[in-house]
Amino acid sequence: VTNDGAKIVAELLVKHPAAKAFVQLAESQENACGDGVTGCLILASELMREAGRLLERGLHPLLAVKGYQAALATTLEVLEQRVERISPTDIDRLLLVAKTSMTGTAAESGSEHLARCIVDAAQTVAGESNGVLHVRTEDVRMTKRGEGTLSDTSLLQGLVLERRFELDRMPRHLPAGKVAVLSCPIALEQSTREAEIEISSPDEWVAFMEAEERILEKKALQILESGATVVVCAEEIDSRALHRFVDAGLFVLGSFERAGAEDVAKASGAQLVDHLDDLTASSLGTFESMNVEIFEGEDARRERIHLDFGKNSGLATVDVGGGDGVATEEIIRGLYDALCSVTSAMETGEVLLGGGSLHIAASLAIKEAAEQHGGRERLAMEAFARALEAIPSVLISNSGNDQLDCLLELRSQHRQGNSTFGVAETGLCEPIEQAWASAETLAHGLEAACDTACGLLRVDQVISARGD
Repeated sequence: VTNDGAKIVAELLVKHPAAKAFVQLAESQENACGDGVTGCLILASELMREAGRLLERGLHPLLAVKGYQAALATTLEVLEQRVERISPTDIDRLLLVAKTSMTGTAAESGSEHLARCIVDAAQTVAGESNGVLHVRTEDVRMTKRGEGTLSDTSLLQGLVLERRFELDRMPRHLPAGKVAVLSCPIALEQSTREAEIEISSPDEWVAFMEAEERILEKKALQILESGATVVVCAEEIDSRALHRFVDAGLFVLGSFERAGAEDVAKASGAQLVDHLDDLTASSLGTFESMNVEIFEGEDARRERIHLDFGKNSGLATVDVGGGDGVATEEIIRGLYDALCSVTSAMETGEVLLGGGSLHIAASLAIKEAAEQHGGRERLAMEAFARALEAIPSVLISNSGNDQLDCLLELRSQHRQGNSTFGVAETGLCEPIEQAWASAETLAHGLEAACDTACGLLRVDQVISARGD
């Protein structure tokens, strides 16, 4: 249950070869930009519809391709002229980019609070490499809280882990301290081959048990003496060692997924220790706080660990409030689109006014450029211009207003030089101030839609799998 274009197209069972090209177009836009899939598909479909009319009138497909490519070049020139530069720390503009992306999705109802969470998360994971800003969306995790409402959504500069504790008396709250991340077991080593030990007296049995205890005690002391207050181990922890740690006030997670252990190491600045002899004070990471949230559910008790590593952690988690069903999944999809738009704007530093203002401006510019072409390709350029108007038309239609009146008003305002006019949130033709989008997302969508349409126009004939 979703209105997310990328999700809908990904779930379709498409057999028609031309329709498969549109599915690949959606995948390309989603993988490259993470947002703008629906607008990209609408434009591509309009380009194919306009091309069909031209072909019926006898225009050769290659002339249509030539006209479309000339129109795309004009569109990109208009886009470059309208781009506004921002800094990666321009929080106010980034908030508007996030809210614009969430408009029309399930996340729109809490857009002010959610946009703040998304922008703060992007700022947390941003980092420079060779003097170039990089913001990895993979470093922003999204979890379902399963309780409360959408307004309870919060940002944690760290990780939220959900798992049951092995001991109930483990500490539930810890202040700032050190964390050790291990990839070696804290248990007695097992031989790879079967072996038997013959014990002939009770004293030998006691000595054998005491030797095991000494080995475990040595391993436990190595960890205790390191100064760590949180221990995350990707392997097994012996129950005797676990009790020893808890008695000393440590918080311990054993048999943890290796990927999760690597995340904790990355966020805390710790080294992933493969052998206890390598565990030193310098190999430890730091955390600012550890808190455990407990929910009593109908089926079982849920325990969620909040590990806060601070603003320099390089990892962030958006804990989405609300239920655990499809509604929350839909909100997360909207948040992901907003995150991708924000990260794109931060990395490129380029944003554009939304509300279809670019598409109307480009449409008028293409019509003027078409006047300079004497050949038949000008028909394709004019068709491209009409296809661009589909985006503001859809925005007007979605608001319940009359498409024709608003579209004519938009054209009139742009011809008079009022280039900031577009389709406002009310669906009327008004100056746009709050709607901003990533320039890279829009440019990629325009190019991908045009390339898909041109690729299909170059096809001589579609041969179906049935062979008819």
